[in-house]
Amino acid sequence: MPDPIRSVLFVCLGNICRSPLAEGVMEHLAEDLELVVDSAGTGGWHVGEPADPRSIEVAERHGITLGSRARKVREDDFDEFDLIIAMDRSNLEDLEALRDGGSAELRLFREFDPEAGGEMDVPDPYYGGPDGFDDVYEMVLRGCRKLLEEIERR
Repeated sequence: MPDPIRSVLFVCLGNICRSPLAEGVMEHLAEDLELVVDSAGTGGWHVGEPADPRSIEVAERHGITLGSRARKVREDDFDEFDLIIAMDRSNLEDLEALRDGGSAELRLFREFDPEAGGEMDVPDPYYGGPDGFDDVYEMVLRGCRKLLEEIERR
């Protein structure tokens, strides 16, 4: 049986759209569990900034507060987290290149989305309109629910 998951890090590019939304949704769904949840970006452009206002807005419509500030992935994340989840294949490749040890399991987020089909990337809604943020929220909600099932099984 795989090791238990006690901590999860969601990773996207800038840590202001997809990964903070996944962090907030997972915290909301897993509030009764002792699960450490965080998010980070592979790029450092937005370090210290709050989530994109469009991510905050879609989360608030669903009763979820996004309070984290953007940060960049650190080497020690690979030791501190049991599971690091990339929001797309490009982020996964960046994480694999950054990794220099550590025991964290690396996975793609849409592995947990029952409606993913063959599309394994959560699209970055940054340059699109508000509908993209709604679509990403729905993907994140489905994926976090399935991820939570796996966490509880382990």
